[in-house]
Amino acid sequence: MTYVESVRELAAVTRAVQGAELIAIDTEAAGYHRYHDRVCLLQLSTREDTYVIDTLAVRELDPLAIVFEDPGVEVVIHDADYDLRLLGRDHGLRVAQLFDTKIAAQFVGEPAIGLANLVEKHLGVRLDKKFQRADWAHRPLSREQLAYAAEDTRHLPNLRDRMRATLEELGRLGWAEEEFRLREDMPTAVDAEDPDPWLRLKNTRDLTPRQLAALRELHEWRERAAEEKDVAPFRVLGNDALVAVARALPGSAAALARIPGLAASVQARRGEALLGAIEQAKALSDKQLPRRPPSRRRPPPDPDFEQLVDRLKAVRDRVADALGIDRGFLMPRQQLEGIARSRPATLEELAALPDTRRWQVEALGERLLAELVAR
Repeated sequence: MTYVESVRELAAVTRAVQGAELIAIDTEAAGYHRYHDRVCLLQLSTREDTYVIDTLAVRELDPLAIVFEDPGVEVVIHDADYDLRLLGRDHGLRVAQLFDTKIAAQFVGEPAIGLANLVEKHLGVRLDKKFQRADWAHRPLSREQLAYAAEDTRHLPNLRDRMRATLEELGRLGWAEEEFRLREDMPTAVDAEDPDPWLRLKNTRDLTPRQLAALRELHEWRERAAEEKDVAPFRVLGNDALVAVARALPGSAAALARIPGLAASVQARRGEALLGAIEQAKALSDKQLPRRPPSRRRPPPDPDFEQLVDRLKAVRDRVADALGIDRGFLMPRQQLEGIARSRPATLEELAALPDTRRWQVEALGERLLAELVAR
């Protein structure tokens, strides 16, 4: 394993891997510990060598674009969605020829699709997950951490070979490749921005408008504090404690101290800020208080529609079980509901429905159409 922490070393890595027909990559990010999620390490393996690139020291990864975007270089990733979004957002990198070992595992019907499970089952190697929750933005990294990071890509080329061979035996390589191509073109935004994230917290449905205002003020204070310290918001104050303070609307340090579950250390360090947020909420007029949006009314039940969905679901289940793959992976219920509403009459019309894959049409399209015209 080679640790890369300079532009000069990155250039050498790029030259070394340019001739490879296959590379495997993975990332370590900081979202669990830090306010700003970002790529902290990029691991890259060929069949012979492994490199761990410190992306906090080497912030410009442009030299790697010539490798990543070469259609003659297959880039192997396990569960590519998040890695590709982060690499695209933070470094403008995209992949031209993807092989996702998680997707491959789903198509071959693996019951456990985590990387550690697959590597142990197919390669006889047990991956240590000791540093799964490590703060990868903290420097320096220990040798043990670097070795751990390297293991996540070291075995991917061999795992890819096993998965590809099985896909070919089953005649499903084309199915998997359709999913790979879709992942290559995904947008780089990691998360859609939620305008009112505080409304999504648990156990808040019964809060009064005044308590909701307090929750909003507390949440905004926590976000500012977390961003300033670059720590995950829950490390400033947990969600349960946040809701408990909003519910109690304490007006003094003594009242704050009576809130169940609020640690004395939090009261000592954060008490003044918490009471300040509550005071702001109490100062609002009734017209300024937030209101929870009304719940969307569900349409009245349609027995005929539900029966049709159940029939389509039964078809899906029989095909999935025969193929030996997960039922929801073959076609989720939401997609079945869309088919029941649209009632396509031909395979072409079925294939034109939103989010429908060609491989899904091939796998069960004719049986779904037959069920739509039955009875």
